[in-house]
Amino acid sequence: MQNNQSKEWFNTWFDSPYYHILYKNRDLTEAEDFIIHLFEYLKPNASIPIVDIACGKGRHAIQMNKLGFVVDAFDLSENSIKEAKKSETNQLHFFVNDIRKPLKKNQYQYAFNLFTSFGYFAEEQDNYKAIKAIADSLKPTGTFIMDFMNVHKVINNLVFSEEKNIEGITFKITKEVKDNFIIKYINFSDNGVDYHFSESVKAITLTDFNAYFKSAGLKLITTFGNYNLDTFDINTSDRLIMIATK
Repeated sequence: MQNNQSKEWFNTWFDSPYYHILYKNRDLTEAEDFIIHLFEYLKPNASIPIVDIACGKGRHAIQMNKLGFVVDAFDLSENSIKEAKKSETNQLHFFVNDIRKPLKKNQYQYAFNLFTSFGYFAEEQDNYKAIKAIADSLKPTGTFIMDFMNVHKVINNLVFSEEKNIEGITFKITKEVKDNFIIKYINFSDNGVDYHFSESVKAITLTDFNAYFKSAGLKLITTFGNYNLDTFDINTSDRLIMIATK
């Protein structure tokens, strides 16, 4: 039996090959369309570098680069960055870095944190520290784009138990809301070995994010509720997409 968890669960789970098996079918077309919609709205200057924070294997960063932009991207997972580096160009670079530390200071016109790549920390002060690090990476007139789940809808529609069979592995998944965290327990066996992982994401609301932004010197300017950039509705929207300026 293996329980590959630490206090900061993401250190082990995101670097596990099983994480990439479980989520192998994430929609690349959806990611590409979202970036196109965002950039049509933002109209960024292609000559100023942008940064994709907690980029995973780089699907969003790769699309940004395809649109002609200079992109730095980073993630804590060494395995994800190893895979992402296969797509590097002279205008697209990937790094291993912790979200609580700015990759570079006062460098970027736009910073992106997409697909609920936030809220993993047990300590609330780390959330503030992460947003401050993102703000510090921006130029004085920079813009931060945060894409998070709409916790109200997620909690109201939580699927408490499910199974997924992928590559011959049956992932048994259960979920609960505990101490203001949405927790997913992932149990499975492979080659006679039992594995137990969990994901724990804080149920962060728009009010919470406003407090983070204010503390970091950022001002929320608009919100959207899905990847088509429709209006955010607390009861029906799938996403909470926020745009804040420095």
